[in-house]
Amino acid sequence: MDFTPTEEQEAARELAARIFADLSGHERLRAAGTGTDAELWKALCAAGLPGSVEETGLLGLVLLLEEQGRRTAQVPFAASCVYGILAVARHGTEEQRARLLPGLRDGTTVMTGALPAPGTVTSRGGARLSGAVEWVPWLRDATHVLVPDEDRALWLVRAEDAAAVEPVELTAPWAAARLVLDGAPAERLGPSDATAHDDVLTAARIAFAGLQAGVCAGSLARAVEYTSVREQFGRPLSTHQAVQLRAADAHMDTEAIRVTAYEAAWRLDEGLDAGGAALTAAWWASEAGRRVVHAGQHLHGGMGADLDHPVHRHFLWGRQLDAYLGAGTELLAELGDLLAKGDLS
Repeated sequence: MDFTPTEEQEAARELAARIFADLSGHERLRAAGTGTDAELWKALCAAGLPGSVEETGLLGLVLLLEEQGRRTAQVPFAASCVYGILAVARHGTEEQRARLLPGLRDGTTVMTGALPAPGTVTSRGGARLSGAVEWVPWLRDATHVLVPDEDRALWLVRAEDAAAVEPVELTAPWAAARLVLDGAPAERLGPSDATAHDDVLTAARIAFAGLQAGVCAGSLARAVEYTSVREQFGRPLSTHQAVQLRAADAHMDTEAIRVTAYEAAWRLDEGLDAGGAALTAAWWASEAGRRVVHAGQHLHGGMGADLDHPVHRHFLWGRQLDAYLGAGTELLAELGDLLAKGDLS
């Protein structure tokens, strides 16, 4: 295994880092509230970053999402890439790829996914869906949503064909909404069995683990900066052993999230079985991610309790990602099932 970024992946990451740094400052994020930063999304698409994922693969997307996470940038980058570009490129028909990918690359089409949503949506009459999903990330921005039915077949639904898209506020500002379908027309993506669903869910878990790695890295960087200048008893907080140990633990947790996400992404890009690796990465993102963002707040002392402090935003994102696509105990149960079946690579 070699996780060293290719020249193309490194160039895309550096470009993303510059754009996020320029357009995701604290004041700008505060002004955005809980909505999406349309100007930032336009800049990312104009730079060709969503489209670059087709060439750089899931590992390339993980690298880009790390940079988004460091800044907690409020754009549907993860959702539109993993549920849109990668899902359509891997499982769409030739006609679907020709129709959807150009818009997904330039940002005029935004796709999200109602995953996981077991048993909440049913298909009837062929390509008609009914049911409700309580919340879907970035649905308020989406033109299309990827919806699994009761048999875990995947369907593409236009947001305008939904019976209702009801705004929902989450822990993190993900422009989410409740999706209500009542005989909505849909087109299948991939085969009628669960093959495409499981592949997309695996890719999503890896991608959002990469996002969590960036969120944790950003939280830790803020804590290091704060404790280096904040003094107690005439000494910087960073010189106290307890602070050093807490930061060291957070650093190791962050690295564990990063390396497991890299391995899982590499396996999927190489065409290897990535189900177990994705669950491992998602478990680290859930369990370790929660520890890291809590440490970031605690290391800020009383300032960490300020809801308007930048580190609190990392806390909110970290807790949202902790639960999204499966919390730690759920993921361990799935890993246990794989071990019992002998399917864990």
